[in-house]
Formats: sequence, structure tokens, C-alpha cells
Amino acid sequence: MAALYLLDTNILVHYVRGGALQQQIEQSYQLYLTPEVPLISYVTEAELRSLAIQFGWGPAKRTQLSYLLGTFRRIPIEEPQILEAYAEIDAYSVAQGFELGKNDVWIAATAHVTGAVLLTTDKDFNHLDGKFLQRIWIDPSLPISTP
Repeated sequence: MAALYLLDTNILVHYVRGGALQQQIEQSYQLYLTPEVPLISYVTEAELRSLAIQFGWGPAKRTQLSYLLGTFRRIPIEEPQILEAYAEIDAYSVAQGFELGKNDVWIAATAHVTGAVLLTTDKDFNHLDGKFLQRIWIDPSLPISTP
């Protein structure tokens, strides 16, 4: 059975931009072909829309962004279980001395509640791996191998 993935914002930025890392991620994880449609948090959608403005993405990249947002399953954050997971993950992070960005807390809570494996190119979720979620870290500077 294929894994269910939750995509961090940075994964989708690579998908909008295209390039070698996006191709390697697709080859390894087949996000467009996996029987379990990958998930994204509504927070990720909001971050992407903001980044599109900040980065000055033109029509081609905005079209790619719209395609991605329509391809992957968006998960709302107002579910009671996600709200509770947010509180637990945020409090845990603070107690452990980690300053996790609030959007990352929402993404982590979504991964926790859905049981999806978080795909990310940053290390912000390392302290949560194995406790609240399972994450796969993809080094953005190195080629990746098939899982």
C-alpha cells in the first residue's frame, strides 16, 4: 500500500518552480500517480498564495500553482482534532526549546491527525519526528534516492 503524504509548503514551491529537485521528488514519490492523493493543509495554500505575490510569480507559475492546488487534497484546519493537536505540538515545541513557526505547527498538527507522512525540505519538524508525526526530510542540495 502506498504511503499517504502531506506536503510541506517548500515541496510545492519546488513543484511550481520545476527543476531537478522537483523531478527527483516526483520520480521517488510519484505524487501525481500515487493511489493515495497527497494532502496539503489550508495553511500551505495560504502560504503559497502569499509566496506567489512575494516572489512575483508570473502567469505560468500561477497557473502551475492553481493546478497543484486542484490536484492535491486540501485539509481544513478548523477540525477539533487538528485544533487540539496544534495546542499539544505548540506546547511541546516550546517546552523542548524549539521556536516552530505557527504555520509549521498547523502543518504538523495536520500530519499528526491525518496520519500522513510529512514530506519536507527543511528541518523544522525534526523534534516532532517519531513523537507526533513521521516525516521524510529531503535534502534540497543533494539528489534523493528512491525510498
